[in-house]
Amino acid sequence: MTADPAQHRAAPGARVGIIAGQGTLPFLVAEGMRAQGRKVVCVGLREQFDPALRAMCDEFHVAGILQLGRWVRCFRRAGVSEVTMVGRVSKKRMHDPWAKLKAVRELPDWRTIDLWFRRLRHDRRSATLLRAVADDLATQGVFLIDSTRYIPDHLATEGPMGRVQPDARALGDIAFGWPLLEKVGGLDIGQAISVRDRDVIAVEAVEGTDAMIARSGELCRAKGWTLLKTARPGHDMRADVPTIGVQTIENLARAGAGCLAVGVGRVILADRPAVLAAADRAGIAVVGVKG
Repeated sequence: MTADPAQHRAAPGARVGIIAGQGTLPFLVAEGMRAQGRKVVCVGLREQFDPALRAMCDEFHVAGILQLGRWVRCFRRAGVSEVTMVGRVSKKRMHDPWAKLKAVRELPDWRTIDLWFRRLRHDRRSATLLRAVADDLATQGVFLIDSTRYIPDHLATEGPMGRVQPDARALGDIAFGWPLLEKVGGLDIGQAISVRDRDVIAVEAVEGTDAMIARSGELCRAKGWTLLKTARPGHDMRADVPTIGVQTIENLARAGAGCLAVGVGRVILADRPAVLAAADRAGIAVVGVKG
């Protein structure tokens, strides 16, 4: 039986780790860790992380997505037991990893192969993948923790968060769409839906939120639709936490959205001040929904 990650907390001055994918989030987490007096050891996922992240870390290593054994060795040698996994990783690649390997350095190590055949051959859903990886790391004394622990100021809060207020249509679409979104999440289909005039435009699946936003704009030429996004009920906050960034806002503006509704404490605004400023410029209301 492994230790409860919710109870695991590194002391001030200790070394803590990041497994870093794409985007702004690894930078925010590293900044939050340093602000709380921790030293940051990062394993950047090859072809995913931003090279500028190196400058924010006390120690930096590179490993493939399918090289769990190397992750463990890097953190154990650095004396790290508390690790946060953040940043985007292509789900398409995760669904078909074997057919897309192009170089020896991307081959899975024996630890990953063993985990694949023991736990993941017949169930590759994100939640199953996370549990399997977290359990395996924990057997080696490396504990995945809530990915929001070091960035509480970047979580969604209740009500309108920017200067733009939702209009009556948007409020109606939120009231209509939120129970549907929770059902979609409960079925482990996706984290977002789009709605206009109490009619569902699109449901997110493996394509991701950005592609789903573009599809919503193509399907609904009328302006002013609403995107609703949150973590599914019982979502494991150690990874794959729904995230909204400046690019998301820009995509919404291009696709004709007028409102973004996100789950309170369940969605990360990756650089909250920048996200809300972008929404204000675009005339998009950002609303936190409790539930």
